[in-house]
Amino acid sequence: MRNTLLLLTIISFIFVAASCNSQVQEEKKQEQLANANKVEIYYFHYTRRCATCNAVENETQEALKKFYPTQVESGDIVFISINLEEETNDALAKKLMVSGQTLLVVKGDRKADLTVDGFKYARSSPEKFHASIKTAIDPML
Repeated sequence: MRNTLLLLTIISFIFVAASCNSQVQEEKKQEQLANANKVEIYYFHYTRRCATCNAVENETQEALKKFYPTQVESGDIVFISINLEEETNDALAKKLMVSGQTLLVVKGDRKADLTVDGFKYARSSPEKFHASIKTAIDPML
C-alpha cells in the first residue's frame, strides 16, 4: 500500500511538472509569435552620451512619429532604448550580437543595422537619416 501511494505521488508530480513545462513553452511560443509580428527598433547606448548619441535616439523617434504614427500607437512598431551598462540588458545584447552603441531594426529573424547612418546623418542631415529608417522599416511591415 505504501509503495502504491508513493508511486501515485511520483506520477502525479511528473504529470504536474510536465503540464507546467508545456504551458511555459506555449507562452514562450506565443511571445515569439507576437514579437515576430512587431517591428522593434533597439537603440543600444551607454550611460554617458554625446550630442550625436542623443541625436540618433531623438531623430529615430521623430522619424517613427513622422512616418508610422498609427503603427507606433498600435504597438506594431516599438522603439526601445537600452543602456548597455545595465546588467539586465546583457542577455538581449548577446542575443542580438551587440557589443557597443548600435541602432537595429528587428522583425522576427530579420535585422537591419542603421548604426552607421545614424551616426553619420542624425545631426548633420536628419532627413537622410529619416529616409534610411523608412527604407529599413518599410520591407518589414
